Amino acid sequence: MIQNNLLYVIPVEIHHPEKLCSLLKEHPEIKFVSFSAIDLRGNDTDEKIPVNNFLENIHKYLSEGIQTDGSSVVLPDIARINDAKVDIVADKSVNWFIDYNYEHIENAKPVGTMRIPSFLVHKNKKVDSRSILQRSIDYFKNEILNLIQQHSEGFPNINAHEIMDINPIAATELEFWVKTPDEEAEVEELSVSQVLQEQYWKRTKGNVRTALEKTLLLLEKYGLEPEMGHKEVGGVKAKISEDGKLTHIMEQLEIDWKYAGALQAADNEILARILIKEIFRLEGLEVTFMAKPIEGIAGSGEHTHVNVRSRLKNGKVVNLFAPEDMKKDFLSPAGWGAIMGILKNYEVINPFVNSTNDAFNRLKPGFEAPVCIVACVGHNVEIPSRNRTVLAGLVRDMANPLSIRFEFRASNPHTNTYLALAAIYQSILDGIKYAITSKKTSSELEKEFSKKSGEEYSYLEREREYRSEEDVFEHYTREERDRLFGVPPATVWENLSNLSRYPDKTAVLYKGDVFDKKIMDSYIKATTLQWSMELGERIIIENIDCVRNCIKLHGKEGFNDYDDDLWTRINILRHYLMKDSLREKSLFTRIREVLYSRNYDKVSNLQKEMAEKISELKKLYTTYKRNIMEV
Repeated sequence: MIQNNLLYVIPVEIHHPEKLCSLLKEHPEIKFVSFSAIDLRGNDTDEKIPVNNFLENIHKYLSEGIQTDGSSVVLPDIARINDAKVDIVADKSVNWFIDYNYEHIENAKPVGTMRIPSFLVHKNKKVDSRSILQRSIDYFKNEILNLIQQHSEGFPNINAHEIMDINPIAATELEFWVKTPDEEAEVEELSVSQVLQEQYWKRTKGNVRTALEKTLLLLEKYGLEPEMGHKEVGGVKAKISEDGKLTHIMEQLEIDWKYAGALQAADNEILARILIKEIFRLEGLEVTFMAKPIEGIAGSGEHTHVNVRSRLKNGKVVNLFAPEDMKKDFLSPAGWGAIMGILKNYEVINPFVNSTNDAFNRLKPGFEAPVCIVACVGHNVEIPSRNRTVLAGLVRDMANPLSIRFEFRASNPHTNTYLALAAIYQSILDGIKYAITSKKTSSELEKEFSKKSGEEYSYLEREREYRSEEDVFEHYTREERDRLFGVPPATVWENLSNLSRYPDKTAVLYKGDVFDKKIMDSYIKATTLQWSMELGERIIIENIDCVRNCIKLHGKEGFNDYDDDLWTRINILRHYLMKDSLREKSLFTRIREVLYSRNYDKVSNLQKEMAEKISELKKLYTTYKRNIMEV
């Protein structure tokens, strides 16, 4: 699979017609070109342009791109049916990749497609996810440079005239589940294994090991510099068939790779997901990037790391979050401003981080679910803290100031990383501007960040708290968490509603024209449509199957009053959920009706009720089944 004579990456300096022509002619195995743009729901476009056609019209392709219409991408109310022309235009500022088809071999080499990360352009304006992040980066750089020039005392590690570039940095950690197709593990077995931590960081075996090793080696070829691949907490021990092969595989894995500039980091994640799915599939394994593929079992997150670096003219790189004295302060003033900005504005970041029903299935308060708007930085500057119950944490190495960064724990593998990073960096900038213009020292900003509820400061909210080194689910009651850290949204609609509920915070996203109202409205409409369609046409259908599968197991003999009582309670729930009568409509029917009327506030409330009732039904039926001696 991995061949040294294959081309995997086309770097920025080769993105010129003459150089590309020469390179592609040297590699006849590259037979197609694809312009890959990312719409507002995170879908990437793909098409096959024969390489000969591309070379004959290379100047036109590189300057004008290709045309499509709004029906092929998610841009509601932007690309309308009567105004649907959309151009897919190449981004020449990032790496391009070669995507190989290892099932299509010619002349001992797989057939390759040159994938060009691209922008979606409608009426001469870029309207896609990548361009929103690019605008955020450009605006961030300009504003930080202005701050450094006007308030040099707030950036003790650098001088404005020394700066070559400002670079927002990002990295993602990708978790996913892998299984053998058409085979399922018992939830109870998975749950026990998870509690006992029987799989966490254990040795991989068989085709899982082979696929993991091939993936890491391939990521290396693409220049992603993989750092580690390992088993996560979820999974069960596989079984061995008569021919010695592993069956009934159900394991959770994680793969990490090196950081990059924010836009390149998001592109790298798309590439990594493609490679992981393909390599594991070729080994006969099925991969899912769902946030919560199995109820009651560990979900998959995608921790996102962010910091900001400055490259100086002398070649030195400086971390803007690093304090002047690592032994005295956790962070520089800019670093404190960054984390304050993220937490203050998180209500309007979250709609871009968690925008699906699947995402909210993972975000249940309790076992390490990052639902509280609170961060940890450490008990003291010398002892790092890794509090897994908070939304964000400070990662620092006393010996390496460049390592200082924030780990953001709420993302999942299907988060649109482009939009999430754009919202995060807009919020970071908002906080940094406050911290620097306030002229407060690191210790003064730490005191403000560590404020107690009721204490008044200029930037952070009076009744909120923002720092906790405690297990927030053990140390605080639910009422205390809601009061101190805010009530977390429980549905997609509640999350989206925060964009209108907090107009001052949403205004932070609009600064620099990074987001605008048209794009915001389009995103809200697209997300609402996906949420409501999935609820009505998938989740309710799945819950109907759940209700129908809860059947009476005991007969006239071999049962007792406990069985009778359990079944009565189960049957009442079944009827409440699904069975209409002349007097009363079922919960499923009521949800369908309010979906049709687009009363989304009511839909959201009924969805929460349905989730509670289905959970109660499953628990009752499990208890009932355990008490049946003969089936």
